Amino acid sequence: MVILDLLRNMNGRIIGSGKETIILAHGYGGDQSIWDKILPKLCESYKIVLFDWCFSGANLLKHHFDAEKYSSYEPFADDLIALVDEMKLESFIFVGHSMSGIIGCIASIKRPTLFKRLILVSSSPRFINMEDYEGGFDIAEMEEMFRNIEEKYDVWSTNFASIAVDPSDPPSVDKFDKCLKRMGVEIALPLAKSVFLSDYRHILDKVITPCTIIQTKVDFAVPNSVPTFMHNTIKGESTVEIINTNGHFPQLTAHQEFLNVIHRVLIS
Repeated sequence: MVILDLLRNMNGRIIGSGKETIILAHGYGGDQSIWDKILPKLCESYKIVLFDWCFSGANLLKHHFDAEKYSSYEPFADDLIALVDEMKLESFIFVGHSMSGIIGCIASIKRPTLFKRLILVSSSPRFINMEDYEGGFDIAEMEEMFRNIEEKYDVWSTNFASIAVDPSDPPSVDKFDKCLKRMGVEIALPLAKSVFLSDYRHILDKVITPCTIIQTKVDFAVPNSVPTFMHNTIKGESTVEIINTNGHFPQLTAHQEFLNVIHRVLIS
């Protein structure tokens, strides 16, 4: 990827108006459309930066995704920093969904002066259980998921979407399913291994940017012990907000409550 053209290559755009800037970063399998429900209100008071990661099916240049290069979150953090430097942003609020929350944490360690606040949505530093840590999954469950991705991707993506997104909101389930299918198995499999086998617990005590951790009542991927762990481990000021919905996508299935949390945090 040509660093000096990241804005175009990552479908970057700025909408809205206001003195402060919010960057919205989607997670695994998604694209910037997962923020559509919250954009009208946010755009009334803030400048909003949207983009698609190189793995996204909405990114027309997704062939730039290199599984070896992006086998960890650090290159994503470097892309984020390069993008905001290209856009000449000097200070912003970063809202990162799922894997992007941890990517934002890493980027904030590299360039803390850029980040005014981190809002970590359904994020987790580690998904695999350990004796002294509940990540949500056993390694055998992950290995089975990887096999399903590789052998029957279309079936897996539909099933995964119905678990990840609150099934009481079928249009949102369908939206995420279509995002996953656009990403494709060639990217989905190596990226899933990078995400679900990662362990970034060690970076949390280096995060000095104020953080808001947003969690739903029930998230299949992130047990409620995880935001508590993050809150207790992050070095800077942090708070935990629980949204009264199920699933991994509160910005889709409880967007008004999600907006209420964002507004309350940013005006406090």
